[in-house]
Amino acid sequence: MADEINWDRIRDLAQRVFARSEPLTLTDGTRALLLRTAQEVGIGQKDAEKTLGNESTASTLLGEILKRINDGSDRLSDAKLRMYNLRDKGDLEGACQQMRDVLAVEIVPLYREQAELLLEELTGLAEVRATGRPDPALPDRPQLVALAHRIQQGHVLEFSDELHALLRRTAPTAAISEAETEEALKSPEGAEALMRMILSRFQQGERRILGSLYRMTSLRDAGDLEGARQQMRDVLAVEVVPLYRQMAEEQLRGLDNPPPES
Repeated sequence: MADEINWDRIRDLAQRVFARSEPLTLTDGTRALLLRTAQEVGIGQKDAEKTLGNESTASTLLGEILKRINDGSDRLSDAKLRMYNLRDKGDLEGACQQMRDVLAVEIVPLYREQAELLLEELTGLAEVRATGRPDPALPDRPQLVALAHRIQQGHVLEFSDELHALLRRTAPTAAISEAETEEALKSPEGAEALMRMILSRFQQGERRILGSLYRMTSLRDAGDLEGARQQMRDVLAVEVVPLYRQMAEEQLRGLDNPPPES
């Protein structure tokens, strides 16, 4: 469903009607847009059709559509932030509850689908933590976090082919060479140390890039472009994780080539 839905046109229509006070003209195209989008946000076709007799009730429908899109987006985004924080702290039940809370009130099918997928993923991660067996259908790094929490609970890391495959996939994303990886995988202790190194590099890199982005934005907005650039240069001087290096390089290119003034 996510690949099929694009709400740009309905947002543009709402912007013209509510922000610019343009009249809502009920052309065939506008009616079709309102009917289709109404169903996408959980409003039945018959209920939507009843509102299309005049511009006033159609405007009310447009407002309700926009409200459902915006409220659902904000609700899901806030819940995801709390969910990721709880997940990374090892509180998978608390993370699951964030998605259950969304599902208890959400009526937009797209947002419900996203919450259900996240809840399914969290349930899978709980299984990984309980059994110590990685699942190739789940995202890699959260599985490492789940396995690390399993170790913290006093369990021994299972030295398995599935674990080896997971570590071989994730080590390059943390700038760990194939030779280092294969040496570590010769023993359970080495595998555990490799896992800790991968997670540590991502945790440190994430804190570094987020802090630098905040300072960069403040300096840029204050007109200090050179100071803003230096924040990204400082990241690149020490960062090894390719993802965070790429983020810093993209920000630096944007500062070196600001968009033309409108």
